[in-house]
Amino acid sequence: MARSGRSSQKSGARRVTLGILIFGALALIVAQSAPQISNFFLPARTTVSDRIGAPADTRLWAQLTGQADREQRIRELENEVRDLARYKAAAISMAERMEAYENILNLMGEPPERGVTARITTVVDGPFAQTVLANAGSLQGVVPGAVAMNEGGLVGRVIQLGDRSSRILLISNYQSQLPVLGEVSGVRAILQGKDRDRGVLHDLPEAADFIEGERILSSGEGGAFPRGLVVGTVTKQGADWIVKLAMRDHASGYVRMIAPPEIVEPLPEPEITEPVAPAPAPSTSQGAQ
Repeated sequence: MARSGRSSQKSGARRVTLGILIFGALALIVAQSAPQISNFFLPARTTVSDRIGAPADTRLWAQLTGQADREQRIRELENEVRDLARYKAAAISMAERMEAYENILNLMGEPPERGVTARITTVVDGPFAQTVLANAGSLQGVVPGAVAMNEGGLVGRVIQLGDRSSRILLISNYQSQLPVLGEVSGVRAILQGKDRDRGVLHDLPEAADFIEGERILSSGEGGAFPRGLVVGTVTKQGADWIVKLAMRDHASGYVRMIAPPEIVEPLPEPEITEPVAPAPAPSTSQGAQ
C-alpha cells in the first residue's frame, strides 16, 4: 500500500510539472504573437543574433595558425613601403636639385676611383712596424704612393712597390701621420698610430673640440690621401682623443689600392714682351740736300 501511494504521488507531480511546461510554452507563443510583448524582446534578440552572425576581428583559428600575426606583419610592411616610397621621392628630388646646383656652380667633384684589389699575403705586425704585403704590384697597375682601403675604411698607403707585390704602411703605425677632420664638428687634427687598433689625435686647435663618438675622416691636406675616407670613431680618454680604427672592423684579407690624389700645378704663363717699333726710315728729300 505504501509503495502504491508513493508511486501515485510521483505520477501526480510529473503531471503537474508537465502541465506547467505546456502552459509556459503556450504563453511564450502567445507572447511572441502579441506586438507589445514582441517589441519588448526585439532589442535583446537582435543583439544576440548580431553577435552570433558577425565575424570576429581575430578568429581563434587565425591565432592558432599564426595567420593573425602574418596579417599584422603584412600591414606593418605595407606602412614601411609607403614611408620608403616618400623618402625615395624626396631623395630623388634632392639629388636632382643638387645636380642642378653643381651645374650652376660648375663644381668639380672628386675624380673617379680606379684601383686594384689584392689579397694581403704577409703581415708584419710588431710594436715598431705595422706593415702588410699585398700580392699586386706595378704589373697589375699599382702606382707608387697608392692609398689602400678595405670594407671598413682607410688602411694605409704603399711605401714600397715591386712588380708583383706592394708593402703598405698602416695608419696604425706610430710613424704614420694622417691629417684628419671630424665629420660633424669639422675640427682638424693629425692622427698618429698608437697600437694595432687605435690612433691618437694631436695638433688640435685650442678653440675647438671633437664630438664624442663622431666619425673621423681623412681631410686630404698634404695631398697624400683623398678627402673623406673613413678612418674611425673618436672617444675621449683622459686628456687624449683616441680613434678606434674602422679598418679593424672589416678585415676580410683584401685591400683596394687606388691612385693617390694628384692635382697638377698650373704652368707659369710665358712672359709677353711688347714688340719694339722699328725706327723711321730717312726721307728722300733730306738725302738730296
